[in-house]
Amino acid sequence: NDFKSYNFHYNNNNNDDDNNNNNYYVADLVVFPEITTIFLSTETQLARLLEDLGLEQYYRKKISLRKILEIDEKTLIDEPGNQKSDLPWYFLRKLLMVNVIARNVTYTSVCHSCSDNTSGNAKLFFENLFNSPNADDKVNPLDIITALFLCSDGFLQQEMALKMSMCQFSVLLLLPNCDTNQCTLMLWAMRDIVKKYRPQSLSESKGFIEDRIVLSELPMISFVRLGECSLSKSEILNKLLSNSQQYHDTFVHRNMECGDSPRRISNGLTEITWYLPGGNTNIDIFSQPVAVANLHGDIASFQTQYSFLCQTSAAVFVFFDHLGSESEFSLLTKCTSKHNSTDAFKKLVLMLGLTKNNIIIKTKQKNDVDFVKSLRQTLRDIVENSKMKMTIEQMADIAHELGILVDEDSPECQTAKKNADAITAEIQDIHKYKEDQLPQQGEIWKELTCLEKEEFRLQHIGSRNIKDYKSELQKRKKELRKKQNSYDMSTVMTFFINAISRPGTERFYFLKWMRMNLDNVSRVKVSELQEKYKEKCKNSENKEEIKEIDRQISNSSLGTEHFFCEMGQIYEASLSLPQTDPSRQQLQHLPKLCAELLLDGFPLELVDGDASNIPLRWVSDVLSQLSDLVSPNRKILVVTVIGVQGTGKSTLLNTMFGVQFAVSSGRCTRGAFMLLIKINEDMKKVLNCDFMLIIDTEGLKSPELAQLDNSYEHDNELATLVVGLSDVTIVNVAMENSTEMKDILQIVVHAFLRMKEVGKKPKCVFVHQNVSDVSAHEKNSRDRKLLLEQLNEMTQAAAKMEKKEENKSFTDVMEYNPDTGNWYIPGLWNGNPPMAPVSIGYSEAVYELKKHIIQLLRNCESSANDISEFKEWVTSLWTAVKHENFIFSFRNSLVADAYMRLCTEFNKWEWEFKKEMYTWVTTAETRISNFGTFAVKSESSGMREFLKCLKGEASTVLSTWEIKLLENLTQYFKQTEPHVYLVEGYKEELNSAKSLRHEMERSVFNLLMMAAEIRQGMKEIDKIKENYKKEIEKVVHVLIDKFRKKIVQMSDEELDKEFHKMWSETLKKRSFSEQKIIDVFTSTFHCLRINLSHRGSHACELLNKNNLQDCGKEPFKYTPEGFYN
Repeated sequence: NDFKSYNFHYNNNNNDDDNNNNNYYVADLVVFPEITTIFLSTETQLARLLEDLGLEQYYRKKISLRKILEIDEKTLIDEPGNQKSDLPWYFLRKLLMVNVIARNVTYTSVCHSCSDNTSGNAKLFFENLFNSPNADDKVNPLDIITALFLCSDGFLQQEMALKMSMCQFSVLLLLPNCDTNQCTLMLWAMRDIVKKYRPQSLSESKGFIEDRIVLSELPMISFVRLGECSLSKSEILNKLLSNSQQYHDTFVHRNMECGDSPRRISNGLTEITWYLPGGNTNIDIFSQPVAVANLHGDIASFQTQYSFLCQTSAAVFVFFDHLGSESEFSLLTKCTSKHNSTDAFKKLVLMLGLTKNNIIIKTKQKNDVDFVKSLRQTLRDIVENSKMKMTIEQMADIAHELGILVDEDSPECQTAKKNADAITAEIQDIHKYKEDQLPQQGEIWKELTCLEKEEFRLQHIGSRNIKDYKSELQKRKKELRKKQNSYDMSTVMTFFINAISRPGTERFYFLKWMRMNLDNVSRVKVSELQEKYKEKCKNSENKEEIKEIDRQISNSSLGTEHFFCEMGQIYEASLSLPQTDPSRQQLQHLPKLCAELLLDGFPLELVDGDASNIPLRWVSDVLSQLSDLVSPNRKILVVTVIGVQGTGKSTLLNTMFGVQFAVSSGRCTRGAFMLLIKINEDMKKVLNCDFMLIIDTEGLKSPELAQLDNSYEHDNELATLVVGLSDVTIVNVAMENSTEMKDILQIVVHAFLRMKEVGKKPKCVFVHQNVSDVSAHEKNSRDRKLLLEQLNEMTQAAAKMEKKEENKSFTDVMEYNPDTGNWYIPGLWNGNPPMAPVSIGYSEAVYELKKHIIQLLRNCESSANDISEFKEWVTSLWTAVKHENFIFSFRNSLVADAYMRLCTEFNKWEWEFKKEMYTWVTTAETRISNFGTFAVKSESSGMREFLKCLKGEASTVLSTWEIKLLENLTQYFKQTEPHVYLVEGYKEELNSAKSLRHEMERSVFNLLMMAAEIRQGMKEIDKIKENYKKEIEKVVHVLIDKFRKKIVQMSDEELDKEFHKMWSETLKKRSFSEQKIIDVFTSTFHCLRINLSHRGSHACELLNKNNLQDCGKEPFKYTPEGFYN
């Protein structure tokens, strides 16, 4: 006996049920000559079904994922259609939106809908009551799924398998093709499925296991049917895997919609699903994970699949009503038998040495519940005791031995795998790997980012000359670029660029392999670090070690985006080289490579999450190449999502548009990514655009950034940028963080008011997640009204600060309707993961939201930008964001307004203080300048004593004003002025009376010392003047005596010449200190920057653009507003 383990389920109901009819029956492919005829019959069956479903053209030329993601008219239609050819597309639309009713595929035939009105005699009517509907009008869901997998490329197959797994549908393990009489192991299709679960051994520690399912070593239990079986095997499996409180159709069975329709091409289909425990003994059916395989059809007809399952399974469960033929007996025993059914069964038990644990009999007296209970118990015993565990990846070897095809065996896939493995195989320490292999994007890129922002904001310029300071910044940037160019391109990056330069589908396979490999590596490394972190946290003395592990966890993310970021930095650094430099010329093709990938549906990083910066030249050149690749003037509309970290923004976009933003291995999105979706021809005129650009953003208010002082700045910059770029902004809100999102939105509005570049008015949609109550919209109407009132209040405060009081409400800046602009979406999961499917309520609500967003885009008043205009828009908006250095530092506009009010009041007090001290110092300076004259000789015996006396007086005056300032500040915070409480946190910062007193004290004392020095200096100057006067008089007398002694009278010209000669020689003998040149323009610029620092990015930009030395050279002209242009 070659088989591993058997469990036979003998159904003794003796009911005939032929719902699972096979298209053909072959006992032994070698013996029966009829095989040729049968082969032609099945080929015709496949061709006929594909023709019925409208898929015949895709059997050779496969359907691509990019085609499915296109937005067309059917996107807005939620009906299966009225013909069979609509069914596959309806299934795909529903599946890509993770809708659990996707397999309920049926259509309304026009003739069938008219048949209800037939009139006739009572006899005919009575006969029709007992006639079944025409089976030809229905298509079995398994046939549709099989047909779609046969007609799809590897990437669409992978996406379908992933979505099916999320819906807790069974996934294809062996795909039959009755055209070639072969089946295929769908290893590649399942590669992208990642599962998390918690075996009961980890329930106490609350740990979990996360792994790619094809790499998980699990026992597999297979279920097959022998001959006819009146019991629905698939339905029993669904009951087996479902909790009594929540039944779920994992496998398609005969009692589902269209499940009773004869299978035309899906016999021989083998599906697989997984039961994964959650660590709760009261809920888990099995304590350990287990794979469950289900072969559709009679094993007598599909011996290859049956052999595969026998060699890969820990146990095989065979369902049958009776052993009706010699061939059926020989399938199980490798022997022949001519006994009747009962005798044959007895002989089978004896030959295989079966015990009662191997046999479960379903009698009429035993209902399904009891039967499933006994079946579960048998499975538990097998799972707990089985040593036969195998990964799906290992099953590929057995498949090859049996002549089963493997979908990964294509040359493109294998070459891509080899290239990806060459890059990722050597990764041990991720942080060190990034430093060694991706050096351009580390500290150098972060330092370049700081220099770029400083170049615009000039926060640390101090009193230095602006030209000199900017020149210094430019010099440091050039040095960093030079340092980047000094690095040779790493071997890894060379491999990466060569691989994505490959033609056809090979580069798509490569990027998939890269993403999966890097995801696997990151998952393992992060898991190890988290275990370390957990251990170290048990001892509070390990603070430094905990801090180091925390840093390592933060730096452990590694994805394809890091390789593209490195590409961008290599490219930008090369632009600092001369145009003729070979190194620069060799890299000019990189933007086009990325543009091609963007056009093919791959996400491109817009904002680098690690450096909080846009590599502007790189992104601009990629967009320029994209514009060249498509036809001229192609229009795009932009949809953006923003929200607090961990609220499901990426999942929302993935569900809505079927795209693939990274959500795996627990890593949140960093920065912002953009992805291009093509608009189908039938929708281009409706939306007035050719592409939709989707932008997914980093979660705001992340715990990592919250520890930093400038966390508000990072979040507010990112939000302002992406909202400014978008036509529709989805604000993703979970109830527990609505306040944070409201604050961020207000900063966005405030920034819009300050930035001249933001000319358009984005549409705003609030999405409230995890709200399942049907009355949510009605009950929250008051909350929506209150939210709008608060947004209006903050907008008014911002407008008042910016002297733009024409903006009186939130809707003046962003388009928002409280009734239609709020969407309430239920939770993602229907039950407790890992066995919970996606909630149908979530999928349907997201679909309605998608239709609403498309409707909003349709109603856009402003026409869409073309790609070149969008590129310019990105550049100008990011430039404006970099100029802004005030408002982004605050939580919201009310805080900024309250802070400005406080600053205004404090400035008044400070001015009064300084004015008083200025008056006092002026008087003191006069007294010092008169020191030593007859009128004040009696005041002091010496300048030193006099200065000491004046300093004492100054200290008394300063102390008086310090007390007065503190009293004013205290009274200010006691008043009922609105929103004073919002700046309590800045009280200490502005409670600077003491520091102001010390500053004034230093200033006053310096002025007194300077006055004393001037007084002393004046005495010295008088002495010098007296000495110089005497010397000059002496020389002049000598010159006069010399001229007098001359006999010849000299002319006036000669006398002047001699005098100037004497004067020059005399001056040469004396040394004079030159007066220092004061840079008035720099001093004025410094004062202007301080005074205009709160005026917004546009004011700062104008100040940086214009040179003060060039101002005022032309006559000032006044033009009355409204009369002339």
